[in-house]
Amino acid sequence: MRNGTAITEFILLGFPGIQGLQIPLFIVIFLIYVLTLAGNGFIIAIVWAEPRLQIPMYFFLCNLSFQEIWYVTTVTPKLLETFVVVKAVISIPCCLLQAFFHFFLGTTEFLILTIMSFDRYMAICKPLHYPSIMTSHLCLQLSLSSWVTGFTIVFCQMLLLIQLPFCGNNVINHFYCDVGPILKAACTDTTVLELLGLLATILVIPGSLLLTVISYIYILSTILQIPSATGRQKAFSTCASHLTVVSLLYGAVLFMYLRPTAHSSFKINKVVSVLNTILTPLLNPFIYTIRNKEVKGALRKAMACSKAPYQE
Repeated sequence: MRNGTAITEFILLGFPGIQGLQIPLFIVIFLIYVLTLAGNGFIIAIVWAEPRLQIPMYFFLCNLSFQEIWYVTTVTPKLLETFVVVKAVISIPCCLLQAFFHFFLGTTEFLILTIMSFDRYMAICKPLHYPSIMTSHLCLQLSLSSWVTGFTIVFCQMLLLIQLPFCGNNVINHFYCDVGPILKAACTDTTVLELLGLLATILVIPGSLLLTVISYIYILSTILQIPSATGRQKAFSTCASHLTVVSLLYGAVLFMYLRPTAHSSFKINKVVSVLNTILTPLLNPFIYTIRNKEVKGALRKAMACSKAPYQE
């Protein structure tokens, strides 16, 4: 056990080298946060209000939007605080709670996107069997499995983490409670927790990426066999939004984890973390709706219904 003064709180540094930009950044990120809540909330509302959108693809999209709302809410309030206070303090229980929800929701996002890639595989590669296989019951089971699996993977590690005593340096050079700095502040050996974290990371990130890549290999192979260009374009358009979101997410994660340590900059990693935790949840609603005729049609229908009482 390492000797040192026991600590009861952590200090989040945020972005210490941005003197003079705190207020503008606070306003920008606050507006992004509001737009993220509104955009993802809009997707959930429009899918549940429009019967034509109540199909597996949009059911999983609602799960993703719900996850994004809570994912960004886990991090953004404390990030905003780092811009307006001299020292952003967070108690150890609150820090561990934030870390739990951040990684639980992040893990669940990878699993939901993997399920969405399987849904696109079934729709494009097995269109005749799609309605009989992707039933509402199976969709619910797949959705619940992603949430339960994400919760279980992170909760098992958190049970060990909350038992650690903390001493020494309590400064976290980040804008949220990352597990790495928390483990460094522990007074005891954390080898087991580090190995469990590494195993979970390997299972979730490369594992889900592999399944997604396999799905898209089959999807691409099927699309290329469609004789007409119009048919190929129509088939690809049904998975283009999902492929864009997957590319953004895995691109950011692989950038952070696969860069050589000797040449990496933690400041750059923090910027990429902002893109991954703040901007991606904002972009997802626009990516999934901007070229989606079904969602646009549902929106026009909703707007027409809202104007009807006033015209009467």
